[in-house]
Amino acid sequence: MKAVFALAVSLALCAGGAAYADCSYPPAPDHLPDGRTATMPEMVAAQKTVKEYDVAINAYLACIKLEHDDTISKLPQPKQGEKPTPEQKKAIDDLDRVEVQKHNAAIDQDHAVADRFNEQVRVFKSRSDTQKK
Repeated sequence: MKAVFALAVSLALCAGGAAYADCSYPPAPDHLPDGRTATMPEMVAAQKTVKEYDVAINAYLACIKLEHDDTISKLPQPKQGEKPTPEQKKAIDDLDRVEVQKHNAAIDQDHAVADRFNEQVRVFKSRSDTQKK
């Protein structure tokens, strides 16, 4: 199984790697302000950074989808009216699995960044509400 998986990954890299070299995983924001001490301009700047990260993640997802589809289209296809061979089906399944794993990891990371920021927004707002009283 490892050999087939390695073959599928190799195919993905060889077939689509050069065309989609810009499918680089965007780095998460390296700093989010602490809601207990942040200023409003810092929170607004962080919101902009989080939104830009979300846009970058969505561009990455679109890129890996294109890379996946392009790689699948370059695999040997069954003749018309024939079913894919077990090897063809396995290669497609492996490529699908890799794309789904990349997609899910990116979405999880995007949500984690948004969750961390939203927590700091709640802290910031609670601090602001306390100061008004």
